[in-house]
Amino acid sequence: MSLRNILYVTSEAHPLVKTGGLADVAGSLPPAIRSLRRDIRLILPAYRSAIANAGRLQEKSRFSVHGFDTTVGILEGRLPGSRVVVWLVDSPPHFDRPGGPYADEQGRDWPDNAQRFTVFARTVEKIAWDEAGLDWRPDVVHCNDWQSGLVPALLTQRRQRPATVFTIHNLAYQGLFSWETFQTLHLPQTLWSMHAMEFYGQFSFIKGGIVFADMINTVSPNYAREITTPAFGCGLEELLKSRSDRLTGILNGADYSQWNPARDPYLKKTYNAYSIERKAENKADLQARFRLPCEPQTPLIGLIGRLVEQKGFDLLLAILPQLLQRDVQVVILGSGDKSLEDRLKHATLTYPRQVAAHIGYDEALAHRIEGGADMFLMPSRYEPCGLNQIYSLRYGTLPIVRRTGGLANTVIDANEKNIASRTATGIVFDDATPQALLDAVDRALALYRQPRLWKKVIFNAMQQDFSWRRSARQYLALYQRAQSVIKETA
Repeated sequence: MSLRNILYVTSEAHPLVKTGGLADVAGSLPPAIRSLRRDIRLILPAYRSAIANAGRLQEKSRFSVHGFDTTVGILEGRLPGSRVVVWLVDSPPHFDRPGGPYADEQGRDWPDNAQRFTVFARTVEKIAWDEAGLDWRPDVVHCNDWQSGLVPALLTQRRQRPATVFTIHNLAYQGLFSWETFQTLHLPQTLWSMHAMEFYGQFSFIKGGIVFADMINTVSPNYAREITTPAFGCGLEELLKSRSDRLTGILNGADYSQWNPARDPYLKKTYNAYSIERKAENKADLQARFRLPCEPQTPLIGLIGRLVEQKGFDLLLAILPQLLQRDVQVVILGSGDKSLEDRLKHATLTYPRQVAAHIGYDEALAHRIEGGADMFLMPSRYEPCGLNQIYSLRYGTLPIVRRTGGLANTVIDANEKNIASRTATGIVFDDATPQALLDAVDRALALYRQPRLWKKVIFNAMQQDFSWRRSARQYLALYQRAQSVIKETA
């Protein structure tokens, strides 16, 4: 079977629009696949920010979709910095609004999210059947997370369909809606079934991808195993276990064209594994940016991410009074739970010489933290893959991570054996408790006080290769497996 044309379906993609790791993947994987001589095209909703960041766009077609009165347009451009064709689904009543892709400016979910992403899925369906006036038909449709989970379900309604792949980036976000909402979507009634997309009295978009896709994957091998257990399966573990022959894990990659300390334009001083001493200038720059005392010998710990319990941010807040009895500084970039944000703001006022934070997201500042911090903290309760620990490895900013999901697949603990074998790349701990986190940080601080060993682990970390090209080849193999499934069941 031909594997030339791939339609990559996502609800966000960097640098067009970003709320989390999905955007980083969607902005990096398609260019990597295109470099392997495939015609991959990226499709996402035409949010205001996506249109603003896309550059030159041209309307290629306009058509109606089943169940909705408004017409939908396809705006074509290029993913900035690449040659990948981007299609933006232009439906102003659904996507031309302030706020984010899924929530308004106050952080409240858009009440019509089910309708919005049904319009999106119906548009993808039209393109998949080459009924959108684009004169292009995919061999594989690659969907991501609940926002496109309806697509594989719709495509199974006909024969001679393209193969489908569904990637779970975070199983906790499922796209759940009521029976009353389902009735407004004009979908086949057969989808409201426990064997289809009904889930304990609600309509589950993510279940559509899990039930109907030809192949399913998560963004790390360890997370693929974890989601078949009650601890991480979010109520879908038995379904996922029943489809384990179609479930695999492919580790996310890092875009080293964007995250490389040797060429990073955001850094005060670029460096590599052989000039690690230059990192000290970035540390001083970061301390100055956050108005912390410029103390070269004081260990500086960075944290970037959503300020939510999933990321273990509450664990950090719990140990902060004890941690700050050590000679240490902490800088944080992120936003999330308002109560956690408030506690963080209070900490910056209580410990102004040791704790600093920027509430929100700032791409340049994220690079400066990676380049200037000595250590990077990721105490996640679960982490499907994680990207910042991969960036931290390349930047020689030793990650302190909990042994879960992709963190377990990417960081090797700096115990005596691994240091001796030159495989250690960071600090890994097991329990999601404040004491376990404090013990892990103390181990990192002890290693920091041994400069020879510290530099050895940094060198190991900076040699790690988690490039997207490697992951892209694995995705091509996954697409071929999806095509084989269709052939076997035809």
